[in-house]
Amino acid sequence: MFESAELGHKIKKSAYEKEVPALREELLEVQLELAKSTAFPVIILVGGLDGSGRGATVNLLNEWMDPRHIQTHGMGEPSDEELDRPMMWRFWRALPPKGKIGVFLGSWYTWPILNRVNGRTKDADLEQSLERAVQLEKMLVDEGALVLKFWLHLSKAKQEKRFKELEKNPLTRWKVTKRDWKRFKQYDTFQAVHEKVIRFTSTAEAPWLVVEGEDACYRSLTVGKVILKAIRDRLELETVPPPRTVAPPLMPPIDNLHLLKTLDMTQKIDKRDYKVKLDKLQGRLNELTRDPKFKYMSVIAVFEGNDAAGKGGSIRRITGALDARYYQVIPIAAPTEEERAQPYLWRFWRHLPRKGRVTVFDRSWYGRVLVERVEGFCSEFDWMRAYSEINEFEAQMVRHRLLVVKFWLAITKEEQLRRFEDRQKTGFKNFKITDEDWRNREKWEQYEQAVCDMVDRTSTLVAPWTLVEANSKNFARIKVLKTVCDRVEAKLKELHDQGIDYLDKPKKKR
Repeated sequence: MFESAELGHKIKKSAYEKEVPALREELLEVQLELAKSTAFPVIILVGGLDGSGRGATVNLLNEWMDPRHIQTHGMGEPSDEELDRPMMWRFWRALPPKGKIGVFLGSWYTWPILNRVNGRTKDADLEQSLERAVQLEKMLVDEGALVLKFWLHLSKAKQEKRFKELEKNPLTRWKVTKRDWKRFKQYDTFQAVHEKVIRFTSTAEAPWLVVEGEDACYRSLTVGKVILKAIRDRLELETVPPPRTVAPPLMPPIDNLHLLKTLDMTQKIDKRDYKVKLDKLQGRLNELTRDPKFKYMSVIAVFEGNDAAGKGGSIRRITGALDARYYQVIPIAAPTEEERAQPYLWRFWRHLPRKGRVTVFDRSWYGRVLVERVEGFCSEFDWMRAYSEINEFEAQMVRHRLLVVKFWLAITKEEQLRRFEDRQKTGFKNFKITDEDWRNREKWEQYEQAVCDMVDRTSTLVAPWTLVEANSKNFARIKVLKTVCDRVEAKLKELHDQGIDYLDKPKKKR
């Protein structure tokens, strides 16, 4: 794999200086065309060995292109804020919007590689990290991004020569550190891990280009020309969009079992019992979130349901039990222009809470397989792939000790009509009813089928759905509160069983 990058490719400086002006001009032209089109984002990963010219390459790209349309991210050691969330959070926040170019010096590969080389993880851990990286890149490409990955390589002898040359010059001596020499001693280990990473993650959607890093002229022209051609080719393709993959049809249940129709919608609770249980459960939830071990976890509560099913009322019963400094409610509506310029899950990733916090989503990422599916706001290919993307998103949260609690609040079609009419008659409830609500009723059966498919495909062991019979608002609120309390209590017990000594260990850098 690295053999072709050790052939001693060189370009004379005179030839380099002759080619650069035209290349810079073309890069600026294609960058401006990309910015005007806002057709897709460009994500450039620059990885490689120490001394191979990664930083110089990134600096040169910024020099050659318009800084207004390029964003550079030097992803060093994660901050405490970043360590408090799943590893991919820091990268999702840095993704460029459509029309922009994002350059990553250090990426989602950096820490899995370093952890494996330094013996903090095993091969199985590395492979799991690489699988997540491949899934992320496939999702980005499916969302329209152009992903370019460059690996700058040096042989062991050339790396040693490079370090010694830099050290001899007083003006460049600072570029070589003790850490660089330490990693040089691990060269063979790094080489083995790098080769595994590149072979595993060089995919059709996002292949790696291995570039020899010794000669700066060759390296710079190669990277610049590849970027130019890739963006130009993609812009030409945008005029004639390629056909999208057609998703296979969902299999109807053989036994014709309809999940929502199995619910007992007649369940109620006496008003007096409701008040007693509400006070008790709210007190219990408050105590649970003040448990010393709660600072090692966080809670994400997801509320979906029929229009007028009582999501807002249930959410208020949860937040009424919490310290306002430690929770946030995120209402999800139609995406803004900023959100449409990013991959679908971007607007949800950025709201993930820190440890010791609660975040409530009033509607959520499930809009893609519900509203967008039924209303035709996205293609069948997009909402079909969303099931696996959502499952992976939630699995990443759970791996980082985020407790995901998901509710579907169900009401009958007749109860919804009664509530709609009540809202129209009551002045202070008028804002809750819209023309869109009435239109959605006309597609009741389609939404029911979408809900059944959603629950079937995304109710996992780590993030199961709780179906709530919500014809009685009081019954629904008690069931929601009790479920949250039970899940938080179980998670705290799990943390307790792990042992406080384990939890208090210093955070490992990724």
